[in-house]
Amino acid sequence: MPAIANKILLIVLDGGSDRPVNGTTPLASADKPGLDALANGGINGIMDTVDIGVRPGSDVSHLALLGYDPYKYYTGRGPFEAAGVGIDVKKGDVAFRCDFATVEDGTVKDRRAGRIQDTDALAAAISEKVKVPGVDIIFKRSTGHRAALVLRGKGLSPDITDTDPHRDGLRLKECRATADTPEAKHTAGVVNSISEQAMGVLGDHPLNVDRKKQRLLPANAILLRGAGGVPEMPDFYGKYDMKGAVIASAGLIIGVGKLCGMECLTVGEMGAGLSGATERAKVEKAIAALGTHDFVLVNIKGADEAGHDGDFAKKKKFFEEMDPAFQSLLHLQRVLVIVTADHSTPVLVKRHTADPVPIVIHGPGVRIDDVSRFNELIAYQGGLHRLKGLDVMPIALDLLDKEEKYGA
Repeated sequence: MPAIANKILLIVLDGGSDRPVNGTTPLASADKPGLDALANGGINGIMDTVDIGVRPGSDVSHLALLGYDPYKYYTGRGPFEAAGVGIDVKKGDVAFRCDFATVEDGTVKDRRAGRIQDTDALAAAISEKVKVPGVDIIFKRSTGHRAALVLRGKGLSPDITDTDPHRDGLRLKECRATADTPEAKHTAGVVNSISEQAMGVLGDHPLNVDRKKQRLLPANAILLRGAGGVPEMPDFYGKYDMKGAVIASAGLIIGVGKLCGMECLTVGEMGAGLSGATERAKVEKAIAALGTHDFVLVNIKGADEAGHDGDFAKKKKFFEEMDPAFQSLLHLQRVLVIVTADHSTPVLVKRHTADPVPIVIHGPGVRIDDVSRFNELIAYQGGLHRLKGLDVMPIALDLLDKEEKYGA
């Protein structure tokens, strides 16, 4: 009798799902025999990671996929981003996700400052020179143009707006209180002071002076968004009696794992990039980690970057470069392999959309359906039909024979 699976490998193709362009998508048109073989030997479906018609962020999507209801535990993106870059967030902190950006005459010219990469010196300058009396300011760079900010002190509130306009060509926003409380109004003032001071610190920073000489966009401002307090979440091991690990390059996903009590495993420099070779190393690390962990979450980032860039060919090529990693999963013993996406990032839209994403579950006990290829155009024909992100862990645990019976 075939053995029951006792481990779970969850691979999330960040932003991997798309909308048709001339009748096809990057995922559907890619030559990916390994991923298609997983679909051919598994059970497939289409999934709304949060809910039908909801455009999900990667944070709430991953929470749902891990079985944590985002409507209950999500307080904002900031705490997850901050935890992910190594800040020891505490109850009472207010945390933000930040981007280094290019601002001209109060207008955001580029929200990613030309996708700047090396921001260590800029982050150090902000940490050293930006001060607000009575508030501890903890600022740390993440990958690429990203960073995180934590405010610590008395009388702070996450009930405030972003300074990020969320699109290029719009004015840098003033932070405002969203609640009529002294704490919210005080925090909005703190944020506006930090935003103004940061522009002064970064404007004439030697790194930006040099970038201008090279005709590169200067990272002369920081955009703040996703303010949130630190959520109190059940520990992953206590929730599932499984030792969990997360492998990701994005600080946000690392933070989600950390706040769920999962171990973060690194691979080299963990650069996001678009390199299939770099991302394949994550899968190799995950396979090794299954020797010491019961559950491993892997976030694969490259497709999302290509989607945001509106580059169909690059997104397709990324899947093809990644495919050897999927071929190595076909013969794992007693491992339930789940491959899906956290959201759609269509190349025609260049932003997250609510389009459902494909999902396949491959391994012992799975009822194999008739779907032979992995893509968003045919996955709905599979035996999983249409499900939500919060359904994934109960389905997986049942296949591991870890779910308790409901009723007599």
